[in-house]
Amino acid sequence: MKKRIMINLTVFSFYIILILALNACTGTGTGFNLSFTKGSPPPKGKKVKKHAPPDHAKAYGRRAKYDYRYYPDAQVYFDIHRKVYFYLDGRGWKMSVNLPHKIKLAGHVTIEMDTDKPHKDFKRHKAKYPPGKMKKKKNKWSSKR
Repeated sequence: MKKRIMINLTVFSFYIILILALNACTGTGTGFNLSFTKGSPPPKGKKVKKHAPPDHAKAYGRRAKYDYRYYPDAQVYFDIHRKVYFYLDGRGWKMSVNLPHKIKLAGHVTIEMDTDKPHKDFKRHKAKYPPGKMKKKKNKWSSKR
């Protein structure tokens, strides 16, 4: 009985050591190295907190950028990179590769956003670029007088 327990304990120990060795190895392409040391401790000193800028500030490369064409008269967004439209339907916002035939597009403004849902800021865009009140003048938008 003692001999059987010793054999089981030896086999169990072998598997534990094998698992630990395989978890600690780093591949080099020609073999493997076993590392049983812990990584270096973090440097001492001030802790630097990394904060993202607030939503209203420019991201400067920290967040993904999305470029949209906003058509104020039709109240439609077009995602330049994904080639999809966002438009108001009777029940809410729809996303599609094609627009319904009743929607006609005219002048647009280019908007850069940090979200894949441009209609999130629709109220702000509608106020800034009111339908029927915008005209293109030297590549800048200005209100009609």
